[in-house]
Amino acid sequence: MYCIALKAGDLSLMQPQLLLASASPRRHELMAQAGYNFRVALPDAQESNDPSLSPQQLTGNNAMLKAKSISSSNPDAVVIGADTLVFLGSEPLGKPDSLSHAEAILTRLLGKTHQVCTGVALIQGNPATRYSFHVITDVTFRTLNPEALRSYLALIDPLDKAGGYAAQEHGEKIIAKTSGSYTNVVGLPMDELASHLADKFDIRPQMQNHCT
Repeated sequence: MYCIALKAGDLSLMQPQLLLASASPRRHELMAQAGYNFRVALPDAQESNDPSLSPQQLTGNNAMLKAKSISSSNPDAVVIGADTLVFLGSEPLGKPDSLSHAEAILTRLLGKTHQVCTGVALIQGNPATRYSFHVITDVTFRTLNPEALRSYLALIDPLDKAGGYAAQEHGEKIIAKTSGSYTNVVGLPMDELASHLADKFDIRPQMQNHCT
């Protein structure tokens, strides 16, 4: 659990509680690094994998499901739900189920540009106030030979990552360039999220020391 150390009388206490409905350590780190006073709540939601939906619809629906699963028992809090998927064309590429599967996914992406789409949902209240948005980043991979690709996979754990790779973990070895939000590729588009939190809920980062 991440939080910000607050002092009595701190103005941040006037802000509503902020809950991040995500088990992703990468999202936790992004929120903490940005200076938000937040807590983690693990969502209990069955994610959709409907191939007929667009990337925006699929990630948006899943983000809302995650946020709703937490908001129902925390109506006063502002709950953030997020879902990130990697797409090649219109085909979603989920988390690999084995190292060989990860290698097969990444082999398809080498030398090509694919998209990373994150849907974000924000919910507060009962009846709930809801906002949602999505961000898409283009990611272009380097062209690697099989040996170099296996060397990269030996440096990371690809099994808990959409698309089988992590931009923040030795990403320079496989990513040639990105176009758009970098933190979106990590798992949460922080600039866009900060704008929505400030505009819709008057929640801003508190730049005190973090704690876990």
